[in-house]
Amino acid sequence: MIYKMKPFLLIFSIAIIIMGMVLMKGTDPSAMSHSSLMGLATLRAMAKESVSYESAMTNSKPTLLEFYADWCTTCQGMAPIVRNLEQEYRDDINVVMLNIDDPKWAKIIATYHVTGVPQFMFLDAHHTVTKTWVGKVPEPVMTHFFANLAS
Repeated sequence: MIYKMKPFLLIFSIAIIIMGMVLMKGTDPSAMSHSSLMGLATLRAMAKESVSYESAMTNSKPTLLEFYADWCTTCQGMAPIVRNLEQEYRDDINVVMLNIDDPKWAKIIATYHVTGVPQFMFLDAHHTVTKTWVGKVPEPVMTHFFANLAS
């Protein structure tokens, strides 16, 4: 009986080792938490410093509306890119940060048909939506669109 179980135990042990390797591959908990914390800190700083929705809708500058959530890891990952572009184009483009978890934005979220986070909506100077992206946007694409919107 023990002789018949040896191949099973060997296969089971190999499967456990492979599963462990797959699950552990590329996970450095300290790096992940550091990156997430930095992204969350950047999101919160941007939200504090961003142009208010009301102000953006009353001036004649093009606007980026970013619908985000603190818990959204893609939002956290995109935050440094958007932050850099906001700093570069702050004289030409409004950047408005709207947290979807804040009930005060429920009407605006419904108005713009927000389907996910992050959702980036670019509005021209007349507040007409010119482009909408949901999810991760490559930095060169985002940079190109900011440059076009500013000109």
